[in-house]
Amino acid sequence: MFTKSIPNMFTLGNLFLGMVGIMLAFDNKFSLAAIMIIIAMLCDGLDGRMARALNAQSEFGKELDSLSDVISFGVAPALIMYVTSFHGMPHALIWTVTAIFPICGALRLARFNVQSAGIPGYFIGLPIPAAGGVLATLSLFHKEISAPYMIIAMLILSYLMVSTVKYPNFKKVGLPKKAVMYAPVVIVASVAVAVIFPDQISKLIFVPLVLYAAYGLKQNVEKLTRRRHHDQSADHKVYNDHS
Repeated sequence: MFTKSIPNMFTLGNLFLGMVGIMLAFDNKFSLAAIMIIIAMLCDGLDGRMARALNAQSEFGKELDSLSDVISFGVAPALIMYVTSFHGMPHALIWTVTAIFPICGALRLARFNVQSAGIPGYFIGLPIPAAGGVLATLSLFHKEISAPYMIIAMLILSYLMVSTVKYPNFKKVGLPKKAVMYAPVVIVASVAVAVIFPDQISKLIFVPLVLYAAYGLKQNVEKLTRRRHHDQSADHKVYNDHS
């Protein structure tokens, strides 16, 4: 019975870290807040793998994971960005933009949960943990990047979550059953390193996360370009047929 609960403990750890991230942000400890989101991503990546390794998958775990993700990767990163970067902007604008991000994240999760079958090896839309990780670490550059650009980045990430862009799915990579016992050690070690070097680790992790998000943006631009060329070709053909 306890074995079946292990994946849910990691999911609750994800939720706990998201809440801690929010509280740290309001205490002006922004690097640590971002690190909490990154470690929550690690917990989120482990819970599903552990559930498969222990044969402990359940509908309860799936729903708990989604609810936790909304907080840790939707609400928490949006509030971290709000606290760090949106000073001096019109309230109506920044309140709306801050709310749009977790709303799109919730829509993304709801769509994922009701899909009977996706594309093997791919997610449809940017996964909310990746979007939240990008936003949380991007907020650390608030001194270098002005608020309007942060707003644009936040809206792009929101759009990518609800888009139909395909993203590689690395969650299906299995976890050997023997590795389950080492998972808590990995989490503790990650927390220790992150707390010692919060600013450096957060900004370092920002790079692969933003590249992953940019991959989907590039795919979307290429898709739109191909569609435009196809429409132009079709219009040209119709014009020639009527000439």
